[in-house]
Amino acid sequence: MPSPSLRPEPVCVERVVPAPPEEVFDLLSRPERHRDFDGSGTVQGARREGRRLGLGDSFGMDMHWRVPYATRNVVTEFEEGRRIAWRTLAPTPLTLLFTGRTWRYELEPVEGGTRIRETWDVSTEALPTRFLLKPLLAEHTRESMERTLARIEELLRD
Repeated sequence: MPSPSLRPEPVCVERVVPAPPEEVFDLLSRPERHRDFDGSGTVQGARREGRRLGLGDSFGMDMHWRVPYATRNVVTEFEEGRRIAWRTLAPTPLTLLFTGRTWRYELEPVEGGTRIRETWDVSTEALPTRFLLKPLLAEHTRESMERTLARIEELLRD
């Protein structure tokens, strides 16, 4: 088991939204909808539309953060209506340096709707950047994640 110093703590945010877990999960499991709820402004769109994700699926996203780029994402956790996570992978040769963070959404039915917990886990990141990302981007990422959950709530109220 790695020591705590070798495994950076994830960044997590939570919000209760007035919608059932199935509706939240359906939104999260459709890559073409990710731009709609992205609170960072980096997601430009899915490379392919019209499908729902499952465990092991891969999906591409067009992104923009100072420069345009694309990612490939692989669904690593999937429990219908409760949990979905994917690892974001950079294209080669960047895959050796800047790749592998995990985005996770956990859903819990609660009175009045669903508690959504979003996690940015850099412990799965490529070793060279694993310890650089969190100190450099943790607060910015937390703020973006809070905006993401607010946008999810807005979308599900419409």
